[in-house]
Amino acid sequence: MKPTIGTFVSRVILICLTGTSFAQQAPATSAPAVRMVVTAEPHKGKEVATVTQQDVAVHEGKDRDTVTGWVPAQGENAALELFILLDDSANMTLGSQLADIKNFVNQQPSTTKVGVAYMQNGMARIVENLTSDHQQAANAIRLPMGTRGANASPYFSVSDLIKRWPATNARREMLVASDGIDPYYPNADFQDPYLDTAISDAQRAGILISAIYTPGVGHFAHDYWMAYWGQLYLAEMADQTGGESYYIGFTGPPVAFAPFLEDMMDRLNRQYLLTFLPRPVKKAGLRPVRVTTELQNVDLVSAKQVYVTPAKE
Repeated sequence: MKPTIGTFVSRVILICLTGTSFAQQAPATSAPAVRMVVTAEPHKGKEVATVTQQDVAVHEGKDRDTVTGWVPAQGENAALELFILLDDSANMTLGSQLADIKNFVNQQPSTTKVGVAYMQNGMARIVENLTSDHQQAANAIRLPMGTRGANASPYFSVSDLIKRWPATNARREMLVASDGIDPYYPNADFQDPYLDTAISDAQRAGILISAIYTPGVGHFAHDYWMAYWGQLYLAEMADQTGGESYYIGFTGPPVAFAPFLEDMMDRLNRQYLLTFLPRPVKKAGLRPVRVTTELQNVDLVSAKQVYVTPAKE
């Protein structure tokens, strides 16, 4: 029996409806999952409530992304690679802080590898590669050269270290001790391209940067205006990458690094590994994100941007 025109039309309509149904049910292709290191920070005191995956939200603008993982950076997930990057053009007063830095290195747990590098002529001169031998790393820490010529821009050195740091599954963090002053950009405003590059390099690599201000040498060492902006640059770099900056003062050195290093140790112990599915993208690049929680007395601190790649076809 030959199909009638009515039967043919019915089949076409059915096929169209079925295709529409499949199109509605098929989920939008998402970009590959992104992992971030997030620090839980109390509004006051040192005690922080336990944060669960259900307590965490990730936003891209008005869109809320799907959180697929939230693991405390402890136990088998505690692996950390920590580079200490010291400014070789720092004032010799940094010498009085070396004992605190060495003590901080030796206090690290066995799950942490520590490396030591110095800012020299726009490069990061590594004097100790990442190692689990904390005493060996501490022994590599020395007095700075104390000459302004030892450094071009501190942000050149930050970028240089990031580019030579192999990617791993461990947390990767950097502690910078510098005056933050950029002699290659004397305009003193937030348009410093070398600072911006260092920040984007760190965000792209998923590296958190914390910074402690310590004065340099020469005219800049007692120039209030430059010292003020140098500290703001360090603060901006830390804020944008999910780290912490310490000591907003005037032109003198901090009394001691110990309280700052103690705070950093606490922060390292309150970190989580977050994974989420970002919005689909056509081209790889940095995307702004916000990580939040509705828990009281808790802030979640993370990088302001993450590197997102397109989905594989």
